[in-house]
Amino acid sequence: MMCGLEIHVQLETDSKLFCNCPTNYQEAEPNTNVCPVCLNQPGAKPMPTNEKALENALMISLMLNCKIDKNFTYFMRKHYDYPDLPCGYQKTSVPIGYEGELNGVRIREIHMEEDPGQYKPDRGIVDYNRSGIPLIEIVTEPDMKSPEEARNFLKELIRVLQYSGGARGEGTMRADVNVSINGGNRVEMKNINSIKGAYKALKFEVIRQKNLAKRGVEVKQETRAYLESQMITVAMRTKEDADDYRFIPDPDLPPMEVQESEIVRISEEMPEAPHNKVSRFIEQYGIDEESAKVLTSELDLAQTYEEVAKEVDAKLAAKWMRDELKRVLTYNKLDFAESGIVAGDLIEFIQMIANKEITAKAAHKLIEQMPNNKQTPKAIAEEMGLIGVVKDDEVRKAAEQAVAENPKAVDDYKNGNKGSINFLMGQVMRLTRGKADPGETVKILKELLE
Repeated sequence: MMCGLEIHVQLETDSKLFCNCPTNYQEAEPNTNVCPVCLNQPGAKPMPTNEKALENALMISLMLNCKIDKNFTYFMRKHYDYPDLPCGYQKTSVPIGYEGELNGVRIREIHMEEDPGQYKPDRGIVDYNRSGIPLIEIVTEPDMKSPEEARNFLKELIRVLQYSGGARGEGTMRADVNVSINGGNRVEMKNINSIKGAYKALKFEVIRQKNLAKRGVEVKQETRAYLESQMITVAMRTKEDADDYRFIPDPDLPPMEVQESEIVRISEEMPEAPHNKVSRFIEQYGIDEESAKVLTSELDLAQTYEEVAKEVDAKLAAKWMRDELKRVLTYNKLDFAESGIVAGDLIEFIQMIANKEITAKAAHKLIEQMPNNKQTPKAIAEEMGLIGVVKDDEVRKAAEQAVAENPKAVDDYKNGNKGSINFLMGQVMRLTRGKADPGETVKILKELLE
C-alpha cells in the first residue's frame, strides 16, 4: 500500500481571507456572514490577503520543518464548477512551505486557499457563511504503508496544529486520502472529516483494491466518496489531473514577498512543536519516550508538567501524571484544560506521596476526586480519611496476623504459587485500613514467608 494525504484545515483568524466578514460561521444564521466579495458579486474585488492568515500558514510550515519559498507568493484560480463555489474557481496559493517532515512522513507542500460554502445536495441549498474562510492544505508524499501509519500521522499532525494556535484543529479538518496497491492506479477518497474516518476508509479501500487485483480487474484512477454510515467507498467521478483545473494566476490579487526578517520573527515567537518537546523532555527530565509523548499530548498538560517538575521529582511526577492523571481524565472524558487541576494541586499531591503522608492506594482514590474540585488535595484527603501511613512495626504485626490466619495462602506460596502473596497483601491492607505502604508490606511478607 502507498498512501498520501491532502489535509485541509481552517486557519484561526477573525475575518475571511479576502474580505472583512467574520469567520464564526457555525454560530451565525445561514448566509449572514457574507458580502459581495465572498459571494463574488459582479464588480466586487477581493481585498489584500489576510495578513494573520499568512502568518499562521508560515508558522505551521515552520513547525512542520518545511523550507519557506523566498520567491513571490501569489494566488492562482483553480477552476471547477460546483454550487458551493460562487465564482466557479477557488483561490489557491502557490506553495508557501515545501519539503517538510513529520513522523517520518515527507510533506511535499503547504499552501493557502479559501474554503468553499456548505452545499447540501439532498435539500438543494447552499450556506455561504463558510465561503472565503482561510485554509491551509498540507500535501504529503505517499509514504504511509498502512492504515495504522496514516492514523498515527494524522494524530501527530493534529497535535502540531493544536500547539501552533494558528489552526482550528480536528473539528474543521477534511482529508482527501490517496491510496494505491502495488504500484497500481491511484484512487482518491474525498472529504473525510476525522482521523477515525480516514482509518476506516483506508481499511475498506485496501481490501476493495486487493479483491479487484485477485480477480484480474484493473483499479480505475477515480475519485470515491467514503460513506461512514455503511463503511464503504462509492465512485464519484474519474480522477482529475492538475491540467483539468486550468490554473491561472489571479489578476485581482497582487503577489506578496515574504521577508527574511518576518520568517526569523515567526521562528522566534512560535511555540515549540510537540515532536521537538518530546525529545527535550527525554533529555531534560530523564523520562522515557512513552511518558514524554503522553505528557505532550496536550499543550496545557505539557506546560503544567514543566511547572510541577521544578518543585518535585520529575520522574515521580511523570509517572503519576502519565498513568493516574490521564486515567482519571480519560474516564471523565475531559481534556486536562477542562479538569480544573492546576500545577499547585499536582505539586501538593506528589509531595504527599513523596513524604509518605498517603499510600499509593490512597493516592489512587485521591486523584479520582481532584477534577473540578475547589478543595486542595490535602483537604480532600483529610475529608476522605486518607492521610497517614502506618509504621513498619504495625505493618509487621498485621503481616504476621495475616500469615497466621491464612495457612492455605502460605502453603500455596511455598508450593510455587507466588501470586498468593497478593491475597495476603490484601489482608494486611484490610487490617491497616489501607494505610500500609505497599512496597514495605511486600518486603515484610516475603521475609516472613521465605
